[in-house]
Order: sequence, then C-alpha cells, then structure tokens
Amino acid sequence: MKDAFRIVLCLLITVSSYSALAQARITISQALDYWISNCEKDVVSAADAMPEGKYSFAPTAGEFTGTRTFAEQIKHLAANNYRMAARTLGQNPTADQEAETGPDAVRSKAEILEYLKGSFVALHRSAATITGANAVAPVLQERISTARQNTRVQFAVDAVAHSYDHYGQMVEYLRMNGIVPPASRK
Repeated sequence: MKDAFRIVLCLLITVSSYSALAQARITISQALDYWISNCEKDVVSAADAMPEGKYSFAPTAGEFTGTRTFAEQIKHLAANNYRMAARTLGQNPTADQEAETGPDAVRSKAEILEYLKGSFVALHRSAATITGANAVAPVLQERISTARQNTRVQFAVDAVAHSYDHYGQMVEYLRMNGIVPPASRK
C-alpha cells in the first residue's frame, strides 16, 4: 500500500513538474542572461578578492614573457565584453573597446572593478535583445577581420567563453598569491 502511494505521488509530481516546465519555457535571452550572470559572479568576485597591491602581479617563474598582469587580464576581459555587447547590438565598438588593454585611464582597483561591472551590464543589456528571430541572423560589422558571418548569439556566447578563459587565469594568479578564489571557498 505504501509503495503504491509512493508511486502515485511520484507520478503526480512528475506530471505536475513537466506541466510547469512546459509552461515556463525560457527564451534565448533568458538562457544567455543566466550564463552571463554566473560568469559575472565568478569573475567579479575573483577580481575583488585580489588586494589592490597585487593588481600589478604577473607570473615570472618560467616562460611568461609578455604575460598580462592581473589588472591587465581584467581590463582585457572587460574590453572584450563591451566589444561583444556592442557587436550583439549591431554597433561598432569604441576605440577603447577595440583595444586589447581597455582604456588607459582605468588604473586603480576601484576603477577596474567599475569598468568590469559595467562590461557585464552591457552584456546583460545586449543579451536581452536576442530573440529566436534574430539570434542567428548575420550581424554586419565594419571592423571585424574574420571572413565568417557572425551572429548575435555567437557574440554573446563568445563573451562568456572568453570571460571564463581569463577567469581561469585570474584563479591561477590568486592561487600564486596564496588567495583561495571565492568560488572555491567553503
């Protein structure tokens, strides 16, 4: 009797869950926004965890010639976010957004964090414009050097993938300085 009750209860929960999921289908922009939010949480918390005095840190032991400092990693990541957001919106990025290093005037930890957070605001805003109708439509850009056609969803996904690539490097820099990344703390 108890087993029959459990089976019926499981079936009811399964059917009601399926029904709720079917009614609550998420949009492309909501799915992208979810991943941008997760990435933002990881990247911003890692950037905030490094003391300002260590923002100039770059690995030196081994073959690290030309490696970016921690600050340069963040500025590069943020500039790319702004660039991808502009492209998603069909706009041409500014010169600072096109630069690999971000704006020269952004130097202190507070300024870099503000620039970084602003880049994620731009990504959220651009992802909100992506729909099923325009997600894979070609986006024409004046300054893109690749021959392939680019799409809005491609720019949004590239921003998240690129951010996580540099987040991995930020985590290494934190650990090299004896700092446990916030995402790894218990």
